Amino acid sequence: MHPLDIAVIVGYLLLILSMGAFFGQHQSRREFLVASGSMGWLAVGLSVMATLFSSNSFVFYPAAALGDSLRIGLSLVAFVLMTPIVVYVFIPVYSRLQVETAYEYLERRFHVSIRSLAASLFVLLRIGWMASATYSASVVAAHMMDLPLNTVIICVGAVSIGYTMMGGLRAVMWTDVIQFFVFASTILIVLALVLLRTHSGLGDVLTRYFEGRDHLVVDFELSLTRSYGSWAILFGVFLEALSAFGVDQVAVQRYLSAKSERTSQIGALLNLLGMWIVVPGLLMIGVALYSYFTLNPGELGMGSLAEILANDPKIADQAMPQFVRLHFPPGLAGLFLAALLAAIMSSIDSGIHSVTTVLVVDFRDRLLPWMRPQQDHREVWSIRLLLLSIGILSITLACFVGPLGNVFDIGKKLTAAFGGPLLAIFLLALFVPRANTAGVFLSGCLATSITLSLMYTQIWFSVWYWPIGFCLAMVLGYTCSLPWPARATEFTFFRIMSRNRELP
Repeated sequence: MHPLDIAVIVGYLLLILSMGAFFGQHQSRREFLVASGSMGWLAVGLSVMATLFSSNSFVFYPAAALGDSLRIGLSLVAFVLMTPIVVYVFIPVYSRLQVETAYEYLERRFHVSIRSLAASLFVLLRIGWMASATYSASVVAAHMMDLPLNTVIICVGAVSIGYTMMGGLRAVMWTDVIQFFVFASTILIVLALVLLRTHSGLGDVLTRYFEGRDHLVVDFELSLTRSYGSWAILFGVFLEALSAFGVDQVAVQRYLSAKSERTSQIGALLNLLGMWIVVPGLLMIGVALYSYFTLNPGELGMGSLAEILANDPKIADQAMPQFVRLHFPPGLAGLFLAALLAAIMSSIDSGIHSVTTVLVVDFRDRLLPWMRPQQDHREVWSIRLLLLSIGILSITLACFVGPLGNVFDIGKKLTAAFGGPLLAIFLLALFVPRANTAGVFLSGCLATSITLSLMYTQIWFSVWYWPIGFCLAMVLGYTCSLPWPARATEFTFFRIMSRNRELP
C-alpha cells in the first residue's frame, strides 16, 4: 500500500474514535441508549440506511451484477413497497406507546414470554448478521491490504467497539452519517474510474453486458433453486426489509431516538431515497466491471471472463477490489478501503449497541431487576461492559463464518430463520385479534426450528427462507391460537391508533 493510502485509513479511524470520545462526555443511561430522544430526521434516516445497508450489500450487489444478473435490482421495488408499512404502521405504534424497545409492545399485547421469545430471536439474528457482515467486507479489505483476514476483523472490530462504548447511540448515529457519505462518494468514484478504464461510452458498456445473455433483469420462473429469481427477490427481500426496518431493534432504536413521530417517518423516507441512490450505483459498478474484465480477463485469471466465473463463481466478490488495487491512484485506493471499513463498522456498532439494549431492557431490567445498579454512572459502565462482551463474541464468530458460502448466502442463512418468524409475531399481534400467547409462542418456536432444518437439508436459493419462515409462523400462529378462547385486547393496531394520538 502507498503511504498516502495508509494515511487516509489511519486518519479516518482516528476521526471516528475522536467522535466517540467527544460524545462520550456526561453519559447517562437514556443518553447512551436512545440519545435522549433528541435526534433529527437526517441522522435518523442516514443512520438507518448506513446500518442496515451493510458491508454485505457493499460487496454482493456489484458481485451479483457482474457474475449473474441485475435481477437483484428488484430489491428496490421491495423497498418501495415496504416503506409505507414502516412509516404508517410500525413507527406510530412505537411512538404512541412510548416503548423502550420494540419487544416491550409484545408484552403489552400478549405476555412477557412472547417479549422474551421475540427479543431472543432478534439477538440471535443480529449476532449472526454482524458476523457475516464483518466477514464479507473484511475478506476484501484483507486482500487489498495484504493482511491476514482475522487481523483485519479484530482491528476493525476493536475500533467499532471502542467508539460505541465511549459515545453510545449518539456517537453511533453520527458516525453512521459520516460513513454513509464516505461509501456513497466512493461508489461514484469507483463507477467513474471503471467507465474511464473501459475506454467506452455507457451505451457500449451496456451493449457488451447484455449481448448474448437472457433474463438478466427479470426471470419469473417459479423455482426454489434459481439464483436471484424474480419471485424470490420480490417476496423474500420485501419480507426481509419489512422485518429489518419495521421490527428489528437496530432500526427501531433510531426511531425511538428521534424528536417526534414525524421526525422518524421523515427519516424512514430518507432511508428509501438513499437506497435508490446507492443500489443503482453498485449495480452499475458490476455492469461496468463486466465490460472491463471482458476486455481484460487476464487481470482476474486464466481464460475468458465467462470461463473464469464458471470455474470459480466466488471470484465475482473479488472483482471490484482487484480493479481498485490495480488501477486506483494513491489516496483514492485508501478512500475505497476507508469505505469498506465504514461499511464494516456501521454494521458492528449498531449491532452490538442494539443487542446490548435488548439484553438490558428486555432481559435484565424485566426479568432480573435486582441486578440493575442504583447509581446512573454505575449503570452506564455496566452497559458498556456488556457491550464489550457482545462485541467480542460477534468478532470471534466473524472469524469462522467463511465456510457457509458466498457473502450473499451467508447473510441470508444467518438471518432468515429468525427474522421471518419475528416479523410474523408482530403482524399477528397487530392485526390478528384471535392470536394469543400460547399459539404465538408455539408457532414462533416451531417456525424457527423448521426453517433452520430446511436451511441445512435443502439447496434452495437462500432468499426463499424468508417467506418460508414468515408464512410458517403466520399460519401456525393463527392455527395454534384456535384451541384457546379469543380475548379482547387494547393493543391491536387500530385500537392503538384510535386511543393514542401522536405525542409531541
